[in-house]
Amino acid sequence: MKLETQKRLYYSLKDYFKERYGKRVQKITVALPFTCPNRDGTKGKGGCTYCYDGSKPSMLSPIVPLEVQIKEGIERAKKKYGEDIYFTVYFQSYTNTYGDLETLKRYYDTALKFENVVGIDVGTRPDCVPEEVLDLLEEYAKKGLEVWVEYGLQSANFETLKRINRQHGVSDFVDAVLRTKRRNLKVCAHMIIGLPGETREDFIETAKLIASLPVDGIKIHPLHVIRGTVMEKQYMNGEFNVLSLEEYAEYCADVIELLPPNMVVHRITGETDEERLIAPEWCTYKHKNRVIQAVRNELEKRNSYQGKKYPFYNYFQS
Repeated sequence: MKLETQKRLYYSLKDYFKERYGKRVQKITVALPFTCPNRDGTKGKGGCTYCYDGSKPSMLSPIVPLEVQIKEGIERAKKKYGEDIYFTVYFQSYTNTYGDLETLKRYYDTALKFENVVGIDVGTRPDCVPEEVLDLLEEYAKKGLEVWVEYGLQSANFETLKRINRQHGVSDFVDAVLRTKRRNLKVCAHMIIGLPGETREDFIETAKLIASLPVDGIKIHPLHVIRGTVMEKQYMNGEFNVLSLEEYAEYCADVIELLPPNMVVHRITGETDEERLIAPEWCTYKHKNRVIQAVRNELEKRNSYQGKKYPFYNYFQS
């Protein structure tokens, strides 16, 4: 699909859903009682150095039944956006493919039984997707449902991955993407800008790796330090600095320029509650639009857009 990239700065998830469904599609985020191999001792303990409570939003609780979480999410969305919308259910916190097949199927089936739910979005690690789980997800896609699998890469620098205690390598990510794309599934990659020890060259290399693979979407997050994490202690000890909003906007624009024009940009922000946040001050929900606008302003200042510097064979124009 050839996109008129000059007419928009980047291909947002909102744009993608509007093109496919002709109306708004709202994500309903849920939290389930999963864990992570980097927490339960299978690979490590304590999790990633930046992770607080499995990245679970504060307003969600895994002890609340899944049906209730989805029902309440749908009601909130309809109250805000009206009745004529579709939904996808986003399994966000912890590792949502890290369980026995029967349990996973029960959760996925529950999400898809609600009216106007057109798909699921499953957040996981690239080292936690055995073939049988991908086969299960493919069954839903074969029914015409929207199925995204989100993989946390965070960085293409293996030294960084060790430093933040990811307990997987870049090769795990590449393997997961290629195995997932053998099926009719969509892949979204996560990257973080501003990880300790990294420079602009690291962010660029991570973007290039993602751009070189058959990845359908990306989430770009600014590093933010959350209270109660290992990274909080490191930050308070002066072991690294966080980016200013101006720096983040520049680096995020660098990344967007390198992405293929048809890669869906799910996010260009990352935020938490004010009481949880240590730094930087602009990574809270009330500043979300400010961050988005800063990135857009940077792209406009450059007269740039997604794909302008895409470095690989430009088959999108053929």
